[in-house]
Amino acid sequence: MFYSIKQYILSHRPLLLVILCCLLAGMGTLAYHDILPVSYTVGNRELPIYSVDTADKKIALSFDAAWGNEDTAEILSILAKHNVHVTFFMTGGWVESYPDDVKAIANAGHDLGNHSENHKEMSKLTNSEIESELMNVHNKVKELTGKEMCLFRPPYGDYDNDLIKTATSLNYYTIQWSVDSLDWKNYGVDSVIKTVCEHKNLGNGAIILCHNGAKYTAQALDTMLTKLKEAGYELVPISELIYKDNFHMDHTGKQIAD
Repeated sequence: MFYSIKQYILSHRPLLLVILCCLLAGMGTLAYHDILPVSYTVGNRELPIYSVDTADKKIALSFDAAWGNEDTAEILSILAKHNVHVTFFMTGGWVESYPDDVKAIANAGHDLGNHSENHKEMSKLTNSEIESELMNVHNKVKELTGKEMCLFRPPYGDYDNDLIKTATSLNYYTIQWSVDSLDWKNYGVDSVIKTVCEHKNLGNGAIILCHNGAKYTAQALDTMLTKLKEAGYELVPISELIYKDNFHMDHTGKQIAD
């Protein structure tokens, strides 16, 4: 019996190899699309998510955390007062310097986002360097909080096709913004509030960029949130705003459901 089976396999080896390759290819395609069936491609470009096409009056507020934590506790307190959840994009250095803040952000129910390990211009890196920049932070945050991150914001908003593709292969959604608070320019409290609340791109599906370490952001936050709510907006974390699968992008970087 053993001899006949062996002979059968040998005699049908070409056919069996074809069948095996087809099965493996099918399994690979299924696994990828089950995890992340998406299209970031517009023409010959890969685009990150700047905003989301939605009929719901929902917007997302985000904070980049790369330097300092002096205002983080105050920001978390104001967010709790308004019962608002946001997204914090953190560098590896920030995570290492302020692990208690990372845990506090997670425990408060906010999104934990990846802002790279060293805050480099990612378009200048090789694919292997990009993977290292992402996964170093990913593993640090997972060790601290037990959470798997899936949102990535490139430092300086700098990206290219390879960056988007590499991030996607690591099961990350690459996130930009449509409303820049310009809080990093330190123009003052009123400037932050006005820039956000009167921004031309403020609308359903907008993603707002702030920084936890900017001089006037914490002071502006309470009034900013009040005004946004009075305008009828519901603030949600980016993870709740974006589509997780079956989407494509338009030329502005707006995410559209298929």
